[in-house]
Amino acid sequence: MSSRLKRGVLTASAVITLVGALVPVPAFAQQESPTLQRYRELNTQAKQLNEDYLKAVEDRDARQADITKAGEDMTAANRTKAEAKVKEDEFRGQVDTLSQATFRGARFDKLSALLTGTSAKDFLARSSALNVLATDNNKALQQLVGAVTAAADAEAKAADAQKRATEARDAAAKLAEEIKAKKAELDKQINEITTSLDKLSPADRAALQGELDKGVYLPGNGIAGKAVTSALSRRGDRYALGGTKPPVFDCSGLVMWAYAQHGHKLPRTSREQFKVGRPVSKSELQPGDLLFYGNSAATIHHVVMYIGRGMIVHASDYGIPVLSAPMEKGGKDFFGAKRPIG
Repeated sequence: MSSRLKRGVLTASAVITLVGALVPVPAFAQQESPTLQRYRELNTQAKQLNEDYLKAVEDRDARQADITKAGEDMTAANRTKAEAKVKEDEFRGQVDTLSQATFRGARFDKLSALLTGTSAKDFLARSSALNVLATDNNKALQQLVGAVTAAADAEAKAADAQKRATEARDAAAKLAEEIKAKKAELDKQINEITTSLDKLSPADRAALQGELDKGVYLPGNGIAGKAVTSALSRRGDRYALGGTKPPVFDCSGLVMWAYAQHGHKLPRTSREQFKVGRPVSKSELQPGDLLFYGNSAATIHHVVMYIGRGMIVHASDYGIPVLSAPMEKGGKDFFGAKRPIG
């Protein structure tokens, strides 16, 4: 290829970079009023409470699944135990019958058969009968032992299943009370947020939303890139905790929905989403990577999706629509990034 031709060719990545470079990055005010800062704190606290609440719900559902599994195990164990008992009675009867036969005259050794037999033919017949009797009795004894062992094993499994079911029920009951308390606390927090939102000044409301980015991005055709495109298509949708589909999203709900549009399933909460995929550093970020915010894995309260060129798309707070923004707008407590696929 000539140098002139080379200068006329743009790679796909170059086109994406060029298009991205033409998109104006919005400017955001750096100073916020104490009222707006407090409002943001309330949102962060609410998201932490919501994560705790959803985790308790997931734990309760897991305990319910444990109860169901324990019940199925108990039913299977009791069925096995009953079948083993039937076989035990059957083989015990066979052993008793064979044992009684030996005491009715069939119990003699080959030497006695030789001494009492009238001919070699008679001796062979008696010896053969003894072998058959001994073999049948041994087989019946083995089957009896196997049936007894199976019955005992099934009984132990049934007892274990009963114990697991009881423990799971106790845990589920405890979690139900915890869920009730967390939901009440969360509802109270959301009410405080919505009340505070109504009290924000026009300047604070404008600063809260910021300048909306309407840039066009080409993140790629892989699943991660397509997920970014799907998330960007929801810009303008309303934010609310618990939102998982248009036109209402919370942070993890948007991420989960965007990836689900392209056949990739992610967990419901940001803390669980952090457990998926492989870690990546900020210098390695690619479109579709997820950025998490919190002081630890156990206190993650927010997740955003990386677009490219230092930009993210996310559902952030009450009063703010789903939007794209510079990465630093994700939060001040960046914890880590994960690549959920690829």
